[in-house]
Amino acid sequence: MLAATVLALAAAVLHAGWNLAIKTTGDREAVAFGQFVFGGVVFCPLLVWSGLPNGGAWPFLAASAVVHVVYVEGLVQAYHHGDFSFAYPLARGGGALTAAVLGAVTLGDTLPAPAWLAIALVGAGLVSLVRRGTTRASLGWALVTAAVIGGYTVIDTAGARRAGAAVGERLAYGIVLTLLAAVALTIAGVARGRAPTWGAALRAHWPRMVVSGAAVTAAYSLVLVAVSIRGVSVGYVATLRESSVVLGALAGWLFLRERLGRARLVSSLVVLAGMIALIAARP
Repeated sequence: MLAATVLALAAAVLHAGWNLAIKTTGDREAVAFGQFVFGGVVFCPLLVWSGLPNGGAWPFLAASAVVHVVYVEGLVQAYHHGDFSFAYPLARGGGALTAAVLGAVTLGDTLPAPAWLAIALVGAGLVSLVRRGTTRASLGWALVTAAVIGGYTVIDTAGARRAGAAVGERLAYGIVLTLLAAVALTIAGVARGRAPTWGAALRAHWPRMVVSGAAVTAAYSLVLVAVSIRGVSVGYVATLRESSVVLGALAGWLFLRERLGRARLVSSLVVLAGMIALIAARP
């Protein structure tokens, strides 16, 4: 249990960290692209130990990689138009909410009445994030990102189940997903004529991209590894992982000195409380 706790909390910190790296960089799109490129490359040697995911997981990996192109664009635009303490909790919390509903619809997950009350609490926390002065663009892109997060979460949940339950199998899924997402982002960037700009950004900012890119893969893989530990429930890991919504609001308030940062921290705590109640209510 201690190992799972450390892994889940580390994943939360790493996830908030690599998102903060995007927010605080000039060319956010190029940095996000570089993160996935280096995130896959850095961890690629581990595939020699873990092996590749089982064949049944590959259709889900391919689908998730394509969805991640939309995810990165939504994330970049959300951080361009809105504060980090607003966009990050709304996107992550809204993504978890969307995943819970989609999971019930598409994966056959059952949600008892208390779970729906918890979903309402999460929704209330998300609504309270929207304060006077919130622009339509910042709200719209954060909601788009939330919807995409919910979508790829459901895809990866189904894919990870087919990849296997062992630590190596879950780790391989996370690494391969990052690599395929990098390929999909590269294709999209070339098609949009961004190759020269992104190439220059890779050469200029590669140390930053290597560090934050490693956090991309590690954050996702640590969660998959944590839930593969014997005796550890998915709900326990998910609860600790989603504490990143509070970390994001806290970072925006303390590090970026964003207006309404303290109020958004309170809203994020409500969102986290709703997530805890949602997971506790599941059978």
